[in-house]
Amino acid sequence: AMADPSSFASPACCLTRHLYLRCRADFGARALRGTVALTARAEREALRCLVLDTRDVQVFKVTVNGQDAQFAFGEKHSFKGTPLEITFPNELRRGQEAIVEISFESSPQSSALQWFTPEQTSGKKHPFLFSQCQATHCRAIFPCQDTPAVKLTYYAEISVPKELVALMSANRDGEAPDPEDSTHKIYRFSQHVPIPCYLFALVVGALESRKIGPRTLVWAEKELVDKSAYEFSEAEAMLKTAEDLAGPYVWGQYDLLVLPPSFPYGGMENPCLTFVTPTLLVSIAVIKVIAHEISHSWTGNLVTNKTWEHFWLNEGHTVYLERRIGGRLFGEQFRHFQALGGWRELQNTINTLGDKNPVTNLVINLDEVDPDVAYSSVPYEKGFALLFYLEQLLGGPDVFIGFLKAYVQQFAYKSIVTEDWKNFLYSYFKDKVDVLDKVDWNSWFHAPGMPPVKPRYDMTLSNACVALSQRWIQAKESDLGSFSSADLKEMSSHQLIEFLALLLLEAPLPLSHVQRMQEVYDFNAKNNSEIRFRWLRLCIRSKWEEAIPLALKMATDQGRMKFTRPLFRDLYSFDKSRDLAVKTFLEHRASMHPVTSMLVGKDLKQDQ
Repeated sequence: AMADPSSFASPACCLTRHLYLRCRADFGARALRGTVALTARAEREALRCLVLDTRDVQVFKVTVNGQDAQFAFGEKHSFKGTPLEITFPNELRRGQEAIVEISFESSPQSSALQWFTPEQTSGKKHPFLFSQCQATHCRAIFPCQDTPAVKLTYYAEISVPKELVALMSANRDGEAPDPEDSTHKIYRFSQHVPIPCYLFALVVGALESRKIGPRTLVWAEKELVDKSAYEFSEAEAMLKTAEDLAGPYVWGQYDLLVLPPSFPYGGMENPCLTFVTPTLLVSIAVIKVIAHEISHSWTGNLVTNKTWEHFWLNEGHTVYLERRIGGRLFGEQFRHFQALGGWRELQNTINTLGDKNPVTNLVINLDEVDPDVAYSSVPYEKGFALLFYLEQLLGGPDVFIGFLKAYVQQFAYKSIVTEDWKNFLYSYFKDKVDVLDKVDWNSWFHAPGMPPVKPRYDMTLSNACVALSQRWIQAKESDLGSFSSADLKEMSSHQLIEFLALLLLEAPLPLSHVQRMQEVYDFNAKNNSEIRFRWLRLCIRSKWEEAIPLALKMATDQGRMKFTRPLFRDLYSFDKSRDLAVKTFLEHRASMHPVTSMLVGKDLKQDQ
């Protein structure tokens, strides 16, 4: 079996199949403390040891089937953490199971956890905690086989201050007073579907819920819960559409949780409980992100990449499904419009990373590369482009969704690599092997830069964006009077975003143009985060000093990396704002999410 370069675990020797977590959230010490009991099965004869991943985790005691066991930490690696080697008191026969129970405590600096003081929350009264384990951060909470090659079921009992609520990536299984601490309450959770460790998730806070569908509650702090319930009201319609496209939803509940603004991603597909950024509440991207996270219930959560080198299997298929849902809801022209926007997003990413950069390969090599550093839109958009190209090659959307559904059925509950996907594609389309053999697989998978072929896109909704962006690019000073607010009259928010994205692909506009654009379109007044983000980047690139405080504010008021990293990068590239960007980052660093702070630190050459 292929080893996972991002993990110390050896699932080929010993496989963890179930996890029973009992722990308490200590807000004073900023630590999770308790025991994790792993059901481990020997995969070969005479097994004497188990190696687990850890990062900055203390281990106090280990027992195997109730007997004390020897344990030792190996050598610390810069980003993978430290292997924990457990020696069994008695060797295991192949197929024999043992319960390995570990007493642990997470570090206040855990890369998986962000702890908030009451002042940092909307309600200002209670503290808050959330986890983000993808890609390799579960090991920073408790010792585990932190590789997506391994899937396990879990049961958890979490003790938290009784005025707070705990939620997990699992079905809720009741609550009770904590017999050991009258100020605490224990919440219980059960996940019956085997999942990889990166989908383990926990949140603790003063959360309220609203029911918005037969299997959906929206959870948020009181201040945001009604607005959230309104914004996410389409969830059930999207779930039904996704089931129609991909097969039955196997997870039971589908809840949504709105996190504090520092949450580093747009959404995270934690099973039974999608995490989302509050920036969606002022965004046109609600449908896109929710459709994306719902789609992960099949591609990613049910069929999973075996290592992070094959991350495109998770994300390419999920973007494909997300856009199929969009096509069902808003029509095929809209799907093509979103698809073309994705192609341009890919161009933008490859312009930033460089077209010889190996992280722009679809299948990447992660030997000694931190998955967080390699993360980009490439697995999403190059992966989608390959599937969209194949859809057109193999007979259209109806034919291709048949393949996708069969693929999910074939590999559900498993972890796979690109070769497994390709072999199944060939067997499913066995009457079209001659067509498939014409695909330049080597370039698609293993060459950096843009794909070898561009799919065909319906341009109907895109033409207006292209035309208006070209008018601005070609305008001379003397033409600036020809622009007016009427230019935008027929354009949707989606098209405005695309108009700005097209301008960002070009050389910076002259300052006079951007100032005129503000005069006629008043982009500064727009709260929509997707529009605001692109508009402020455009201003900073054109060296408009008045935009500096606005861009700094957006970069720090929220922590979604899609917004925060490019804004800080552009501010750093502009000589008039470089020092202020660094100063602002250093002031905010302590209250930022640990992964965001690490990556922005690299971008601004401030890594410690």
